[in-house]
Amino acid sequence: MKNIISIDVEDWFHILELESTPDLKEWNNLESRVENNFLALLDLLDESEVRATCFFLGWIAEKFPRLVSEASKRKHEIAAHGYAHQLVHALTENQFYEDISKTKKILEDISGSEVIGYRAPGFSITPQTTWAFTRLAEAGYKYDSSLFPAKRGHGYFLNTKLHPYKLSDLDFFEFPLTVKSILMKKICFFGGGYLRLFPFWLVKLMSDQVMKENRPVIYYVHPREIDVNQPRLTMNWQRRFKSYINLKTTKPKLTKLIKSYQYTTYRDFISEYQDYFK
Repeated sequence: MKNIISIDVEDWFHILELESTPDLKEWNNLESRVENNFLALLDLLDESEVRATCFFLGWIAEKFPRLVSEASKRKHEIAAHGYAHQLVHALTENQFYEDISKTKKILEDISGSEVIGYRAPGFSITPQTTWAFTRLAEAGYKYDSSLFPAKRGHGYFLNTKLHPYKLSDLDFFEFPLTVKSILMKKICFFGGGYLRLFPFWLVKLMSDQVMKENRPVIYYVHPREIDVNQPRLTMNWQRRFKSYINLKTTKPKLTKLIKSYQYTTYRDFISEYQDYFK
């Protein structure tokens, strides 16, 4: 089974739920580092001819349309990450629908292709916001990858399946983030601070075990996670540890992971593995 590499395309200041996180109206005045970091990730993928799914913030796409165009030209899938990096459970249903519709149109206008995938900022679709699936389908999306099946900040969804599945009442697919059960506890080893924290040998071991369970491994990374020299936001020591631990290890780990497995995009997984969802 092929695995999936996903990139949440946002900048160094798009860290959620901090007093020091700049407001949307300040973003244009801040130094941006997303261009060089994102293009470096695309170059890394090119070395092994691997295609990823790129979940773009609508704001990033509007400011840096060439990043969307470049990713599309290199045959990566373009998907949506919302417009302004707002948590789903902080929005009303109508606000959410407006947000996902606006972002979809921006990305489709730039890329010239249909956008069918969505990931919520902070994986913030929770059991209290399951209306999001209906609204995503109404907006023309075909799949979501927002459910985090282990406890974490911002949002989680413990009572979901661990493997990709089709929603029985909608023509819509869910790809929960990958976790592995260890001693009755679900742990993520495969993205963000988790990928940076754990040593490569352990990430590889857990990846192999997930695949033996007939599940694809979904890896996720942010462009800022390969940027050792990025500016730092003010935060407490726990958040600082989670946000900046082992930044220098991200690129070497990704390089090894890219060479360890075969990969596909979410869009192609749905078409390549149709029997998986029956």
